[in-house]
Amino acid sequence: MKVIHFIAGIDKGGGGTTEYMRLLSTALSKHMEIVVATKKTAHPIDIPGIRIKFFEGGILRWFDMLEDFRIFLMAEKPDIVHINGIWSPQNWGFQKVAQEIGIKVILSPHGMLEPWIMANNPWKKRLGLFLYQKKAIQDVAFLHTTAEMEALNIQYLGFKPPISIIPNGIDLNDIKGIKECYGTKKMVFISRIHPKKGIELLLEAWRHCNTKDWSLEIAGNGDKNYIAHLSNSARDLKNVNFVGAKYGNEKWDFLRSADVMVLPTHSENFGIVIAEALALGVPVITTQGTPWEDLEIHECGWWINLSVQNLEKIITQVLNTAAYELESMGRKGRRLVAEKYEIKAVANQMNDLYKKILN
Repeated sequence: MKVIHFIAGIDKGGGGTTEYMRLLSTALSKHMEIVVATKKTAHPIDIPGIRIKFFEGGILRWFDMLEDFRIFLMAEKPDIVHINGIWSPQNWGFQKVAQEIGIKVILSPHGMLEPWIMANNPWKKRLGLFLYQKKAIQDVAFLHTTAEMEALNIQYLGFKPPISIIPNGIDLNDIKGIKECYGTKKMVFISRIHPKKGIELLLEAWRHCNTKDWSLEIAGNGDKNYIAHLSNSARDLKNVNFVGAKYGNEKWDFLRSADVMVLPTHSENFGIVIAEALALGVPVITTQGTPWEDLEIHECGWWINLSVQNLEKIITQVLNTAAYELESMGRKGRRLVAEKYEIKAVANQMNDLYKKILN
């Protein structure tokens, strides 16, 4: 079996979908031939052992790109095309060409149909749905979501294709040493720095809590003006620091240095950094805009409705949680990830889905 994954970009600053593409394509390559097709960006990641096809161009050479897609797909002759993400004209164009030449398509929206996303620039979403995206979603062989919540939101919008729920995963072999020292009294945020991530609410809640013995470090990249705005708003918070983006071993060291990781996001279809923190043994605070009820079920974190008041309540609770209790939560989190979110198990489920589509 040959599967081509198309994704708008695999740039180092691309966030969770870039990491998802690296992990899933590598794990799937044990079962089948995988090719990743993507638009060329300034700093693409390397995916060892995976062939990557970069396409150049933008809206000014749109029709040339469609022809490039056609030539590429006719030469490769994949059994399945797996589209990752929506709204991008390139994603739509690649799907369109694949279906025109008879290739079955599966689509992973990656949270891009979630309520918070749909309410952000809604007129653009409505126009995109009308012009091309609604038909593209309806025409796929299968939709893939990472959680039941995402599947229900898609069905609520009226889309009818069958849906397969398969979580994202992480490779436990990537984890270079688990957390051993608790009591650092450090909370960290690590993700793309974007209004969707709820950082303003986190800073406001932090301001209202008695955090004098703790520190909050915020890591990630994003729009420079937005980061500067957040940094300026936190100038009165002497124990809050913006520390820039963290990649590779530096990312693992950063997470491991924390007693708690916080992701106060408005919307996330999975949140791979949550699984990464848990795998290291770091308890997590996140919101019900993510599919992470497991934090409460397995007693390895806090899953809250997003508000400044709720963040204040949970931060205060964390400040009064003993180091040995955080360690116990960390052990439970590691166990949860090993049992449910290891990438090999996720790849097996995706392989089964591809076989189902072809039968």
